Amino acid sequence: MEFLIASAIGVMTAAGIYLVLRLRTFPVILGISLLTYAVNVFLFTSGRVVAGAPPVLRDDINTYTDPLPQALVLTAIVISFGMTAVVVMIGLGAFLGSDDDHVDDQPEGKV
Repeated sequence: MEFLIASAIGVMTAAGIYLVLRLRTFPVILGISLLTYAVNVFLFTSGRVVAGAPPVLRDDINTYTDPLPQALVLTAIVISFGMTAVVVMIGLGAFLGSDDDHVDDQPEGKV
């Protein structure tokens, strides 16, 4: 189970980095989203990967799942959704202003 989750985190991170390095706005937004999903899964698994365990320790329970990473992931999902909306609006404004979604830090006349 741990190998599967670690592999999923690695694949999401690699795909996210690849998409962030593209020179178009939409793939960069998708790459940032994939990176945030990878971080969320990493945070979620840091609280122990135990299937069916309760999140609160009681008197008759010996195995439990840490609830703090679950709360952190829930907060991170809300923040990443808001940030994705902001980045999409900035990208849309840049596209509508220049009729191109090419991400480039060089001016048009200089190479």
